[in-house]
Amino acid sequence: MIMNVNRSSTKVGVYVDVANLARNGGYGMRYDVLREFACRGNAEPIRLNAYVSFDADRARQDAAYRDGQYGFYSLLRDFGYKVIQKNVKWYTDENGNRFGKANADLDLAVDALLQSENMERVLLATGDGDFVQVVRALQNKGCRVEIVAFDNVSAELRREADMFMSGYLIPDLLPTSSLRNGAQWGKIGSQVRGVCYSHTGKGYGFLRFIKTIASEIWKMDSRREDSPYESVFFHDSHLPEEVHFSELPSRNLIFEFKLTEAEGRESGMQATNMQLVSPCRKNPG
Repeated sequence: MIMNVNRSSTKVGVYVDVANLARNGGYGMRYDVLREFACRGNAEPIRLNAYVSFDADRARQDAAYRDGQYGFYSLLRDFGYKVIQKNVKWYTDENGNRFGKANADLDLAVDALLQSENMERVLLATGDGDFVQVVRALQNKGCRVEIVAFDNVSAELRREADMFMSGYLIPDLLPTSSLRNGAQWGKIGSQVRGVCYSHTGKGYGFLRFIKTIASEIWKMDSRREDSPYESVFFHDSHLPEEVHFSELPSRNLIFEFKLTEAEGRESGMQATNMQLVSPCRKNPG
């Protein structure tokens, strides 16, 4: 008897600019979680491509670097990613300074455009504004384009995407200390990341975080039973020193905080030990 696999008809492609993410807050990202997020709603992954840079000169002299890179590539393949390796090329400038380049942008752009014929959704994991035209081209081919990145994300790239999601907000994509200690994301005692969506001006406000990876990520009202979001109360006394309550609410300030039982309430959670994760205070447009 052949069993039916519960999959949607949505076909997904994932293209990861590994170096860009690693340089901009995403070092240590879990690629299995990225795959889960990209394929939420039982979507089918058609392509999972990870574009990496490799310094062959360094690898010949540094065994730790070589073994570390090869181990990382093997892990990516275990999660179903195809590793596209771009070797570093070394040049000397007019002052005699040696510098290396290993830009995989063109490879990623060409692959995404050529392979998108069989896809409805494409996730680009990068904050590089050079991909704005790629986003537009994919949309013109009928694809929904999503961007996942951490810091230094191009404002134009965010505007052009059908959806931008900060990697900090995706549950367990970038591990917190609570994950290492065995505490489950979203439970009392765990550390999660979220944004302030409401502030009363009377010494307290409310944060919102994604409690679980779900297909309908747009259902942001945590009062809905089918919403993947959770709301949590906080006192201004738990805000980090560099943030004043007058800056809130703000979707540009991302906080990491510990979930505790709400004081003086019969039920609910309270955020404590709040730390600013994303320091950007400028309107990204």
